Amino acid sequence: MNQRKEVEEIKEVNEVKEKSCGVAAFFDLDGTLMALPSLERRFFRTLRYRREIRARNYFLWLKEAMRLMPRGVNAILQANKMYLRGVQIFDERGERDGEVSTWHKSGHQAEGQASALPAKRARRNPRLPAPTFFTEAIERMAWHAKQKHEIVLISGTLEPLAREAAHALEAELAARGGAVKIRAIATRLEEIDGHWTGRVLAEAMFGEAKARAVRRLAVEMKLDLERCFAYGDSLNDRWLMMAVGRPAAVNPSNDLRSIALSRGWPILNWEGKKNFAQRHPDRVGTSAAHRENTEKKECQRAIA
Repeated sequence: MNQRKEVEEIKEVNEVKEKSCGVAAFFDLDGTLMALPSLERRFFRTLRYRREIRARNYFLWLKEAMRLMPRGVNAILQANKMYLRGVQIFDERGERDGEVSTWHKSGHQAEGQASALPAKRARRNPRLPAPTFFTEAIERMAWHAKQKHEIVLISGTLEPLAREAAHALEAELAARGGAVKIRAIATRLEEIDGHWTGRVLAEAMFGEAKARAVRRLAVEMKLDLERCFAYGDSLNDRWLMMAVGRPAAVNPSNDLRSIALSRGWPILNWEGKKNFAQRHPDRVGTSAAHRENTEKKECQRAIA
């Protein structure tokens, strides 16, 4: 009788825990939800096209790279944003304060507005890079939304770019009949008088910083990390993935794939098969039927 009572009490405690602690799905952005090159690299190309980056900024970037060198290559690539020093801040739509953009997601101007701007200005003001996501990524995110899971983007890209991606994903999910709010955690930059200084606020969102951010958010949102999901594609995402109970390697680099195999993490292919074969030549010899069956099982494991 006492044993039965004890089992019922444990069950009751678990039910309370299930109700009081939520579940979240954490998604890396570049390479996981969308194909490379990264949003920030595309943003850099846009700024260079607009001639927004001063020549002096390249020297400032090299100087900061030397300072960060003891922390390794990843710190140089992820935490050095001095190329943005003095660049006027753009919002998620690629517009400056007080500037109305006439450019659509496709990159074309609205009909009847081509003559509204001088040709030179029109050429200098394309929209910021609009993200295009893997179909499988949208499907997985829609599944999480259906389960009432919190959805969080966690990326080393710039915060405005991550917010833009979050808005685009919300629109994709809304088109599928699922209204959901997506959080974005990304690298934040210092701003002075409407311009970036190139200095990173707090810490750049890569490597172990992602795991720390996830743990802080878990406290804030009362998440049960053992029941949470995480998706990443590179070795730098391993910290994020180890912070939760349900990680999955998506389009993984060889290093991350090795870790995933050793830990029994699902390995998912959200890229086109051609790209996947190029990135993982060791899988080219596997039959298409076998790959499809394996990927189906891995998908089922990830959402089980």
